[in-house]
Amino acid sequence: MPGAAEPLDELPLPPYVTAEDVGFAVRAIVVHAEESGRDGPVCRHDLFPYPCRLHRWGRAVLARRGLTDTEVAALVARHPGAES
Repeated sequence: MPGAAEPLDELPLPPYVTAEDVGFAVRAIVVHAEESGRDGPVCRHDLFPYPCRLHRWGRAVLARRGLTDTEVAALVARHPGAES
């Protein structure tokens, strides 16, 4: 059940973030990256407006873990699926 402040269309966050959750979150960010679309930025995986639910979920998980934007960017850059 979503929390009172959590929109109904958002994916639930884990109650505490494990190392495995961090890995899933980084993968979600990499796979659901921004791509240029005809009507603006879209998710390159599912073509929904960017950022899609899974990209937002990944960012929220890493924020809950206490990672800064710089730390997230470094994790994403090291991921094998990240574009150079």
